[in-house]
Amino acid sequence: MVDVDLSLVNWSRAQFALTAMYHWIFVPLTLGLSFLCAMFESIYVRTGDEKWKALTRFWMTLFGINFAIGVATGIILEFQFGTNWSNYSWMVGDIFGAPLAIEGIFAFFLEATFFAVMFFGWNRVSKGFHLFSTWMVAIGSNLSALWILVANAWMQNPVGMAFNPETARFEMENFWAVLFSPVAMSKFTHATSSGFLLASLFVITISSWYLLKGRHMEMAKKSIVVASVFGLLASAYVGFTGDEAAFENAQKQPMKLAAFEGLYKGEQNAGLVAAGIINSAKKPGDSQSPFLFEVKLPGLLSLLANRAPGSFVPGIDDLVYGNKEQKVMGVAEKMKLGQQAVADLATFKQARKDKNENAAKDALARFTANREFLGYGYLSTPEEAVPPVSTVFYSFHIMVILGSFFPVLFLAYLFYTFKGRIAEVRWLLPVGISSYFLGLVAQQMGWIVAEVGRQPWAIQGLLPVKVATTNLAVGHVQATFFMFLGLFTLLLIAEIKIMLKQISIGPEGL
Repeated sequence: MVDVDLSLVNWSRAQFALTAMYHWIFVPLTLGLSFLCAMFESIYVRTGDEKWKALTRFWMTLFGINFAIGVATGIILEFQFGTNWSNYSWMVGDIFGAPLAIEGIFAFFLEATFFAVMFFGWNRVSKGFHLFSTWMVAIGSNLSALWILVANAWMQNPVGMAFNPETARFEMENFWAVLFSPVAMSKFTHATSSGFLLASLFVITISSWYLLKGRHMEMAKKSIVVASVFGLLASAYVGFTGDEAAFENAQKQPMKLAAFEGLYKGEQNAGLVAAGIINSAKKPGDSQSPFLFEVKLPGLLSLLANRAPGSFVPGIDDLVYGNKEQKVMGVAEKMKLGQQAVADLATFKQARKDKNENAAKDALARFTANREFLGYGYLSTPEEAVPPVSTVFYSFHIMVILGSFFPVLFLAYLFYTFKGRIAEVRWLLPVGISSYFLGLVAQQMGWIVAEVGRQPWAIQGLLPVKVATTNLAVGHVQATFFMFLGLFTLLLIAEIKIMLKQISIGPEGL
């Protein structure tokens, strides 16, 4: 048991969530729009058509505006690990800091090196080198995302490390295991491909507005074709990587999977919930129905979770209280082993301080036997290991519904564009204008599933969030929360105003 100020923990969570969610407004657009700019410029270099050059420069300008704001929020986000989460940073800095350092030294440096050439090198360098620079910015942007997502994936699935009882820190043992963790790879591919999809929707939104207004018609149609093809390919890849991410959740974070499916009682041949209304009064272990209404697809959850039809998928009750028949160890049992590990670690450190090597050796042996359950020793009740089920369930299903809608939209745009009727289909264009904002909703829902779904853990199974905070006065965190809220809102308003001004000017003004 740990004496924790839950108000401090919750305000620290809120501040980090605020920063992360604002930051993620800008990041996926940067990831995808950088590649779209490279594609537009590739067409210009291949055809020599100056209209493609004007089109490229227009989208590149919007990319630059978004990139600048995203960098500002990202810097603040990384600093919060030291200000609000110093216990976390102390315990895992040896591992977590490595990918962040590589991101700054290598990926961001690569991106920044060619950024100036991309923006200011028109007519100063050859077409070929300028195109190369644009592609390097796109690759560098996505490599930056790789290292950030590797760090995040390690929190979801801690691998390639060992716990040092002398220092009470997690230390890197295998960098390649951290980098090529299946969770890291699925998270990177899913996040970046969803960024490609969002950027395609961004282009569709602005191009649709031009068509409704009867402005820049040729540019809008050219942009729609490239963005729709890119978006359609990205949508297919998002679906594939999303399936892989769900499989990894089932293997590494089964509680998250159970939460986003609202599954309380484990099932053989478990069905996938296509739609439903959660019973908010439902608690782990009680006899109430999890849903007020649900539509299930029989057997699909077992296939998704285990790649095995008819297999058993554990529910929240199985994971909390255990299921001996299915050999599922419950949180209640893990807590006992974790509490023993915490006690043995304290005994070991005291014995070393007292220079009692025999006692230290015995305590270390006992600790080693149970160290994988260390984090559970800090939980107060077994039910604390359950994330907010309603939040995770609805976020997941909103994300999936929107993700299923977007490829249909891209197909519709391609169909009517090739028919030469896209400007005449007045019902479709307003839907296209709203599509970018729907894409932003899907992006945010995805991160809610990923981060709220792993609560209460800062590091899955090893470090609860409530133990990871800095010992600050709650008032300080509250004050900076509202300060950041105001700052980020101003930055967002500034981006929107600058974007709208540039959009109103259009490509001919460049």
